[in-house]
Amino acid sequence: MLSWDEFNRDEAASVKPPPSEPNAPEPLSAEPPAPPEPVADDAPAARELDAATRSRNEDALQQAIDDLKDLDVSAGLEELEGTASRVAVDDKRMINCRADLNQLVPFKYDWAWQKYLDGCANHWMPQEINMNADIALWKNPDGLTADERLIVKRNLGFFSTADSLVANNLVLAIYRLITNPECRQYILRQAFEEAIHTHAYQYCIESLGMDEGEIFNMYHEVPSVAKKASWGLMYTQALSDPQFRTGTVESDQELLKNLIAFYCCLEGIFFYCGFTQILSMGRRNKMTGTSEQFQYILRDESMHLNFGIDMINQIKLENPHLWTGEMREEATQMILQATQLEIEYARDTMPRGILGMNAAMMEEYLQFIANRRLVQIGLKEQFRGVGNPFPWMSEIMDLRKEKNFFETRVIEYQTGGALSWD
Repeated sequence: MLSWDEFNRDEAASVKPPPSEPNAPEPLSAEPPAPPEPVADDAPAARELDAATRSRNEDALQQAIDDLKDLDVSAGLEELEGTASRVAVDDKRMINCRADLNQLVPFKYDWAWQKYLDGCANHWMPQEINMNADIALWKNPDGLTADERLIVKRNLGFFSTADSLVANNLVLAIYRLITNPECRQYILRQAFEEAIHTHAYQYCIESLGMDEGEIFNMYHEVPSVAKKASWGLMYTQALSDPQFRTGTVESDQELLKNLIAFYCCLEGIFFYCGFTQILSMGRRNKMTGTSEQFQYILRDESMHLNFGIDMINQIKLENPHLWTGEMREEATQMILQATQLEIEYARDTMPRGILGMNAAMMEEYLQFIANRRLVQIGLKEQFRGVGNPFPWMSEIMDLRKEKNFFETRVIEYQTGGALSWD
């Protein structure tokens, strides 16, 4: 009978080496390598090292256990107070709620959840829009007038940073201070949409080959743009401080003023001159790709505005002591200031009549919009006898079925899962 060693030798002998190839390296020697030189036995030292390491680990573990015994958990218990039980609908509040914010249901504000679902269904991305016609028109020296080019540059300059300012306010302030999970869910969606909008403006700027330094720094360098950005930042400085807390009349009113500034004024007034100008270009078959980007963005912003107004009114309903005569007067003045800043922006961007509009028409339109914002949060109109000189904008802003201005198809932005393939 063969031994195991003899069997291995026979097997090795029966295996023929492959035919040698030209320039192939010499086969390695079959002889086993020489045994290593004997070394001194260091096992005792290793065992001593392991013992020392184990001792240190045990000491560290014991120290951690001792530290836990002395841990002051009063702050944590205070934070968790009232959150241990299941949440009832009546426990939920817009601000200063002590119920568990991680429990999304049961819903109290169905309108917030519905807006979140609508936002998800309306998802779109900038690259889906063809910019070739815009690029050709922009590069053609005779494609646009100097006034039309000014409008495009001014609006991309303002909007490219304005949506970033809104997103910063949402992420750094509003999300933390609104204590309702379904509203927070929509705020997260809105923050993502603001990122998409900033992406869209960058996509337009890059596609048209504009000077990115000039456009993105316009909110520092052009007075009519800088004033609007500075005005908005004035109302978010306090809230963006991580130490800011609601719970007092003063701090709760500070939050309310921030919501009015960003929803009613920045998104509800500051955006409307620029959107009207760019969409008017699209109606005239100019800068159609940019116009389509703005149309998608305006649809999102209209939903942001409606959500913000619902949130403001809900806070007022739950906290009527905040809506004092002084607070109502301050809110009115905020909307009037924002309107005046946007009128100045309109005069700067339209020194002459253009695109079937002029600064005087835009002033009336902005006063019409301001009246709507005032009424929407329970305040009195301030501009009597003003009308809407641009009725074609209403169907977009009111979120009805919009039609493309230069085609007749209905625009329905839907995610892949919502599309019908019939």
